[in-house]
Amino acid sequence: MTLPYAKYLRAGSAMLGGLALGLLATFLSLNSGYGFNPLRAGPWTAWPSVGGAEIDPYARAVVARSGEAPLGRDQGLAFIASDDSDGAPLDGACEYRIVDPLPTARFWTLSLATPAGALIDNPTGRYGFSSVDVLRREGGAFEIAVARNARAGNWLSPGEARRFVVMLRLYDTPLDTDAHPDPQSFPKIVKQKCD
Repeated sequence: MTLPYAKYLRAGSAMLGGLALGLLATFLSLNSGYGFNPLRAGPWTAWPSVGGAEIDPYARAVVARSGEAPLGRDQGLAFIASDDSDGAPLDGACEYRIVDPLPTARFWTLSLATPAGALIDNPTGRYGFSSVDVLRREGGAFEIAVARNARAGNWLSPGEARRFVVMLRLYDTPLDTDAHPDPQSFPKIVKQKCD
């Protein structure tokens, strides 16, 4: 003989299980990037639809929660690299070289940030370089050193951060976001050594 309240307990358990599953799915979707259709080129990833009218609901929720104002599709693209060119996660205890080339763009910026997108506090107060102020070699090529200790030339410090990302913003770029960009046209992030 079953208890008269057994069916209500089963229904309540199913509702609580569904609620927990829904909350878990929401948490995971809000913490796993900007939704669907990322554009990848080597270690670099962008979400072209985030700044446009065709933004998906998950990306819209991530942008609303973070409060950021993403670039519109006609303004440019923001690429993020959380790994080096060999696929290893970027580590503040390691030194890296970021070497050109760059995709065609009227203007670009390259900076370091926390995985959440905040600027990294560092003793120099320099958070990035742009196509205007980066020092170039003869022929226009450049190289940026990422290390805790000062380097001659273009140098960015990850400060005391253990994890960081490299952000590359391309403004007014003719890059075709419907095609797969050539990874060879993007900067390489080369690990040098680790402490």
